[in-house]
Amino acid sequence: MAERLPARAVLDAVSEGFAELPGGGAGRGAGDGDGGGSGDGPIGWSGYGAARAGARERTGERESVVCGTGTVGGVRTVLLAFEFGFLGGSLGQRTGDRIEAAHRYARAERLPVVSLIATGGSRMQEGMRALAQLQRVARQSALTRATGLPQIAVARDPTTGGGWATLGAGSDVVLALPGAQVAFAGSRVRPPGADPAAYRAEGKLASGQVDRIVAPEELREALGRWLSLLASPADGPPEPPRALGTAPGLPRTGWEAVERARAPHRPRADAYLDAYFEVREEISGDRCGGTDPGMRCGFGRRNGRTVAYAAQCGTPNLPAGFRTAARLVRMADRLGIPVLTLVDTPGAANDEAAERSGAGAAIADAFAAVAEARVPVTTLVVGEGGSGGALALAASGNTWVTPDSYFSVIAPESAAAILKRGPERVRETADALRLRPQDLVELGIARGIVPS
Repeated sequence: MAERLPARAVLDAVSEGFAELPGGGAGRGAGDGDGGGSGDGPIGWSGYGAARAGARERTGERESVVCGTGTVGGVRTVLLAFEFGFLGGSLGQRTGDRIEAAHRYARAERLPVVSLIATGGSRMQEGMRALAQLQRVARQSALTRATGLPQIAVARDPTTGGGWATLGAGSDVVLALPGAQVAFAGSRVRPPGADPAAYRAEGKLASGQVDRIVAPEELREALGRWLSLLASPADGPPEPPRALGTAPGLPRTGWEAVERARAPHRPRADAYLDAYFEVREEISGDRCGGTDPGMRCGFGRRNGRTVAYAAQCGTPNLPAGFRTAARLVRMADRLGIPVLTLVDTPGAANDEAAERSGAGAAIADAFAAVAEARVPVTTLVVGEGGSGGALALAASGNTWVTPDSYFSVIAPESAAAILKRGPERVRETADALRLRPQDLVELGIARGIVPS
């Protein structure tokens, strides 16, 4: 189990110069009242007033969340830190007051929001008045998102219930502490015999719901990198990377282009990303239960400014990969960060599992995200460009190719099979498809062939 630090200790650990917002960030109900009239709250829960008084005495806090501003990685930030010692970090009406006021302040000052969450969920002693705070929190998060300000969540132990389903899972980037409980269902309301791994940070990472697990001693640095990246978008379309391949000249035939692109030692996405960026951070997963190791998505710094990237790694991409890429493009679009895509796939995965996971819908979503993007998108085909699975990430009118790449409506082998041609005619079919880099430029599909 992850260590449970008090809210202010967490704030001191990740930020400099923390200053609490007036009233702790509270709006109405900023005093010691319970936001509902009687000492025992809006539904008259017996003993609630005494429980609140005891929580104040134990923790020194007046509510379950502390809100203010601090500097993280050189970026002034609005910080929300939950105090689990105050009634289990539960969300009540005054918690909602504070969170709403903090988001309003963030929008007024154009500041990112970091939520350091440790909560058991909604406060039962306030009944539906407490549960309704989730609507307030969700609305404030949506308003902040609509203004193009980034939101980062840190899932501490525990992050459960409505806190996870709003501030946590609803953030742009989700980090988690090792071993933390991260789940909608709290530990006392799960089905008997449920697998504990599904309710932990590591399980959420494996299922695409958390971007990264960060050790407590590394949290300050990780948050600083993320905030500095998301706060400094590059201007204009990203320049395409230079070619890293060593093949001399251009391929003479279509089949030679295919063989070059399929060469096992050809540079792949990681090599291109490492050469292009000075530093980068990745997001992980589609937020729907899936990940794809064949898709790299994240944000990187180039010449001091940030470019988002979605890069295929040379394998058939899973539906989760296309959904993750769409998530990346839409996030970058909201934040005003231009996008670089690297195309390298023989095609989308086409097995039964992919079909059951919604391959068509996932590819359609990637097409839509790229088509709808208001920020510039630049594409470089670095290897195989296999059919719609490759085209889904390609920028119309701003796609470039390397000398050791190809782009085709379909793989030559599949084209030959559909045309009822024998294996001996695959090479001939490759030539007929006009898939070489120079063919793509001549056909107007690619803007040019990048130099090495």
